[in-house]
Amino acid sequence: MTYAEALRYLYSMTDYEKQPAISYTMAYYNLDRLRRLLELLGRPQDRFRAVQVAGTKGKGSTAAMLAAILSAAGLRAGLYTSPHLHTFRERIRLGDNLITEDEFARLMTHLMPAVEACNEELAGHPLTTFEVATALAFLYFAQVGADMTVLEAGIGGELDATNVVDPVLSILTPISLDHVTVLGDTLAAIAQKKAGIIKPGVPAVIAPQPAEALAVLARACQERNAPLTLVGQDWTWTRRETTPAGLRLDISGPGVTYADLHTPLSGAFQALNATTAVAAATHLGIDEPAIRAGLARVQWPARLEVLARRPWVVADGAHNGDSAHKLAAALTEVFRPRQIILVLGLSQGHNLDDILAALLPLAAHIVVTRSQHPRAMTVETLQAAVTGRGSTAVAVVPVAQAMAHAHNLASADDLVCATGSLFVAAEARTAFGAPGSDLQDPL
Repeated sequence: MTYAEALRYLYSMTDYEKQPAISYTMAYYNLDRLRRLLELLGRPQDRFRAVQVAGTKGKGSTAAMLAAILSAAGLRAGLYTSPHLHTFRERIRLGDNLITEDEFARLMTHLMPAVEACNEELAGHPLTTFEVATALAFLYFAQVGADMTVLEAGIGGELDATNVVDPVLSILTPISLDHVTVLGDTLAAIAQKKAGIIKPGVPAVIAPQPAEALAVLARACQERNAPLTLVGQDWTWTRRETTPAGLRLDISGPGVTYADLHTPLSGAFQALNATTAVAAATHLGIDEPAIRAGLARVQWPARLEVLARRPWVVADGAHNGDSAHKLAAALTEVFRPRQIILVLGLSQGHNLDDILAALLPLAAHIVVTRSQHPRAMTVETLQAAVTGRGSTAVAVVPVAQAMAHAHNLASADDLVCATGSLFVAAEARTAFGAPGSDLQDPL
């Protein structure tokens, strides 16, 4: 296979990322399918140590920070995340390097006979895109000799494909209402699904949670005899400075304080993610120099990412109400613009009302747009929702033209923010030639 052929084969399978909400039940998310495939491949997931990360907000940033720290400690650290911004290869990394096109194609060629054999056994319940991608990632990490991998759950936790591993540590980032048609419409219901990554006897690091969610997670730890570390209680942080160039903070845990740490990821919300990553790294035995170096070099695009200055142009993947409120606070605190021009596009299934409630009060001008993703919300829906809240919006498609329109509205002291989904943020990055945005897949 060539890389393009490997991608076409992968995308020929059922891809829940591109479909409307699918019920989070074993009829659709059945780990036995992936376990069978991995058996046929020789159980590659047993050949590396794994850390699992689930949650609603900050799981990608936390996973990226922890992987950078592990790499700085000299470990061959793998990172598996989703979705991607520009190329599927972003999802599978070793250290600072994406899986190459040749490696991806070679592994998919190796996988295909096992996938076809497994699908024949499954009789009408074939493997999904995410399941096969997860198997490919595990094969890659096993073959390159990864010492430890950081695995971000795709959705939920209990039935997520990453949950076939036996981790050495589980991490739960903050839980909020998101994917409610899939995971449930209460914090307790969502937390119950995500608590599935907590394993018997395996330590868990849990970020600050709403009381309703924390009660579920704490009970799961108690029932499974999983030692519990609470960020916000056992580990705390103090912010020193938050600027467009990043964040400086002090982090303290049992018997230790790391003073004046720096990360290029900006925004007050990244302090919580950094503290969670540091708590996890310390539990894994990583020393202060590696923690300091890893945080300082982490890169995680489309999270309050500066694409241009004068005017500021920022891309952020906030896609639920809680994330949008944190983004709104960060835009005013970090950049202090004269006015904000909002470029907004969402995916179907996310709570439009909550996002608009957070962001519309800040916006002097609103440009609604639509990404190229199949689940992108129509500009007509967005425009009507903005109008219903007493504001006005102009609709401009595609995202690149929306960004150009917004940029033309801005003076040197203003800020243009592209947000509402990672897919909009990705297309905004491409429009401004951000690093990595040229790595487009050949499809």
